[in-house]
Amino acid sequence: MSEPIPYEALYDLTVPPLMWGVQLSPDGEYAAFVAAEFDPAEEKRLSSVFVVPTDGSREPHRLTRASTASAPQWSPDGSSLAVLAAREADVERRIGRDDDSSASEDDEETEEEPETGPPGDEPMAQVWMYDLELGGDARQVTDFDEGVREFDWSPDGERLVVAARDPTEEQAEYLARRRQENGPIETERLQHKADGVGWLDDVTTYLFVVDAETGETDRLDDAYGAGSREAMAGLQPNWSPDGTRIAFVSNRTERPDNSNVMDVYTISPDGESLKKVTDSDVMTLGMEWSPEGSQLAFVSWGPENFYTPAELQVVDMETDERRSLSAGLDRTVSTMHGVRWLDDEQLVACIGDEGLSRPVVFSAAGDDQMRAFPTQGRDRELAAFDIRNGTFVTMLSHPTDGADLYVTSTDGLFEETELTRLTALNDEFIESHHTPRAERITVDNGEGDTVEAIVYLPEEFDPDDPEAHAAIMSIHGGPMSYDAPQFGFETACWTSRGYLVVKPNYRGSTSYGREFCETLRGRWGTDEVVDQRACAEALVERGWIDSERLFATGFSYGGISTAYLVTQTDLFTAAAPEHGIYDLRSVFSTGDFHTWFESDFGLPWEDEGTYAEHSSITDVDSITTPLLITAGGQDWRTPPTQAEQLYVSVKKQGVPAKLVVYPDEHHNLQEPDRRLHRIEELTSWFERFDPGVETEDEN
Repeated sequence: MSEPIPYEALYDLTVPPLMWGVQLSPDGEYAAFVAAEFDPAEEKRLSSVFVVPTDGSREPHRLTRASTASAPQWSPDGSSLAVLAAREADVERRIGRDDDSSASEDDEETEEEPETGPPGDEPMAQVWMYDLELGGDARQVTDFDEGVREFDWSPDGERLVVAARDPTEEQAEYLARRRQENGPIETERLQHKADGVGWLDDVTTYLFVVDAETGETDRLDDAYGAGSREAMAGLQPNWSPDGTRIAFVSNRTERPDNSNVMDVYTISPDGESLKKVTDSDVMTLGMEWSPEGSQLAFVSWGPENFYTPAELQVVDMETDERRSLSAGLDRTVSTMHGVRWLDDEQLVACIGDEGLSRPVVFSAAGDDQMRAFPTQGRDRELAAFDIRNGTFVTMLSHPTDGADLYVTSTDGLFEETELTRLTALNDEFIESHHTPRAERITVDNGEGDTVEAIVYLPEEFDPDDPEAHAAIMSIHGGPMSYDAPQFGFETACWTSRGYLVVKPNYRGSTSYGREFCETLRGRWGTDEVVDQRACAEALVERGWIDSERLFATGFSYGGISTAYLVTQTDLFTAAAPEHGIYDLRSVFSTGDFHTWFESDFGLPWEDEGTYAEHSSITDVDSITTPLLITAGGQDWRTPPTQAEQLYVSVKKQGVPAKLVVYPDEHHNLQEPDRRLHRIEELTSWFERFDPGVETEDEN
């Protein structure tokens, strides 16, 4: 058996791009992608943009070294690549000279004080442009005091549309007090906070048209963001191929902060002719114009019910006809992978299909769809993709082989094809350490449903001749999500220590149809607990799991569900609910998703009993399982006060418990040292109560 993977090996990993982290050049000959690396010396997670030829002729080269580089976008002619990055201001902007000027002594002093962003603050993200023909460092294109969040190229490559906050003079004074003087937080917004963003204010985000050469800007006054989801989802600007329209999303309902609506709008680049495309019945993510610009595709779902499948919709911009292309599939369309057009008549999007992200080719007319890319198989997950000029590039994540970019022609969407591997991001890690294989299992949950789970196996484990092992049930969040076989440090770390890792796709998960998912709406702590227990008990019966060495953990809704589990069963030897919610009544007002809770459970002052019934804190007196409870100090999705309530309640009863709070962290941990600490803490907690592991008594 191989040696356990050292926790410090986390620093050796390169984290591959997810979602829209890969983009092909217009001719399909190069791919730009984002990859993150951990720097223990700087205690930061550094993201860089790389470029690799799609013929596989050479390894990727690093284009940026800015620690926050993201969102690469090729210019329409492929000669330039624009990225978002927070770095010190460009020399030309800092010292105010043009190409023919020379710096003076005063200018040299100015270089020491970057002017990007509010004085005294870290630089804000701006658009930077690399000239790939001439080479050299990037040139700063934008210079917004509040930075840039999103951008898109005009089809002629001469302009950009960017989304940026634009405070009034009074608002700017307030922001300066908040940032420089630690002034009081003032707000009159219902949606007063957002995870990863912080406390919200009244500053409006607008679209601006920016000259790519001079940086001159024009604000489109009617193209602004609003709504409860705007801080997280943005405006999503997308310029039409003919250059006449810019699509974006906004909420213009009567009470935007009390609604999840994200309507599609279009506007002309001169700020005229605003047009509303949808009917305030959608929450939209990810838009893409057809090649000739007459149709606009987007992914959306109902703003009042997040359990219904997200749909791929297309609008004919000439007739205003709007149709769903995916309604007949009974599968959710991924909002994380985006939409790509093959041609004017076909487009590609990913669906969640029985524990897998799977591309589907759709007819724009809505009369046909076909599950695509048979080469993917069922043993690896598709994390990102792009299509340009007959080239199909994808990030595939395999539990044993790692996660890397592969490319083929678009013919590979329709038939088995050989893939060209473009990257080897973690080959050194894979060669040095055992990475687990994954098995799909199905279980009868005892209530007439079949539940699937992904089980990651230790090196010496033989499913055909099993020996009962310790196991960790790792419960996914969401709950509207699903687990698929993929490469991950945490799983490999645990399997290298002899644990089976069980990831159940319980009822409430997407990818198994609307009924399977929607059964959990307003019924938290019910069906999913039955399914998770059924998976654990079935594997005990199969002889895979030692019932005395069974542990549970989960993050976000996985943490919520872990708490439900331990209030309803003593099956688990120890458990670790992470960044969860345990008192629905209190999180209604202290979290950032009051609209979701109202949709599921009503209003707490009107349905107090429902909130109590579905709060695990109500049944906390039945918990006997030792608990490690974690939280982020600035997590507004699952506030740290939730973890405190659960911790004090079980500790008061004498149940072994430990509370770990990560200061300044949001819902997802970012700092590498804290990610490492988290895995160490979870593992040591399980080992502390594992009768098969000898440890010092810490009680």
